[in-house]
Amino acid sequence: MISQFFISLITGIFIGGVAAYLGTLMLSKRMTLMVDPLGHLALPGAALALIYGFNLALGAFPFVVLGMILIWFLEIKTKLPTEALTAIVFSSGVAISFLLLPIEQAELALVGDVSQIGFYEGIISILIIIFVFWVIRRIYSKMVLINVSEDLAKSEGINVEKYNFIYLFLIAIIVALGVKMVGGLLTAALVAIPASTARNLSKNLSQYTLGAIILGAASSFVGILLFQITKFPAGPLIIITNALIFLLSIVFKNKEKSF
Repeated sequence: MISQFFISLITGIFIGGVAAYLGTLMLSKRMTLMVDPLGHLALPGAALALIYGFNLALGAFPFVVLGMILIWFLEIKTKLPTEALTAIVFSSGVAISFLLLPIEQAELALVGDVSQIGFYEGIISILIIIFVFWVIRRIYSKMVLINVSEDLAKSEGINVEKYNFIYLFLIAIIVALGVKMVGGLLTAALVAIPASTARNLSKNLSQYTLGAIILGAASSFVGILLFQITKFPAGPLIIITNALIFLLSIVFKNKEKSF
């Protein structure tokens, strides 16, 4: 029988790696901080999941998707910056979550608990993450061009609205799965920090994307392993590991410049 720890470990590695891969796109578009409010937007769904006893990610996902669709629709209609629209939508979600979230269960929603992922839940999460990875690979070059210039992308025949919608939908999936792993408060770091570290260390796009995947997966592995040893919550340990690796990358980069 596969142990609970092994299921958590493998699931965490997959989520951490692909979240970081998506983060490489978000970093180039300066959208990594957008994941933070979306993690908060997932809290009403997480609250309902805790109240009625169903899967945390399953509860979070509809709320994040609804928020993403609303942001996408408002962006088309108003032409306001995505960050501003995200702030408007997420603040509404946070207000709802404060009304619904049971105080005694708040920690699980806020910082997650990857150790509670069951066998079938882990398998489904891994299959979803593989699908997300495949879609990101398919749209990556088009999204890079859109990030550089939407007008140039349109001149190349790319449907910018369509690809932005797919992109936002992928973010929603990562946020929903990330809430289960590191909680609504820490999901942005799961996406942003490995991508930032990879950018510090990479010299080309291939190194950047591959480095982010490896760093995201490795930090999740170390964080969950530390959880098994120390019994501190896995979510904060994963993020602290990510942050320490990022600081080491700055030291390494500075030493490299000095030669």
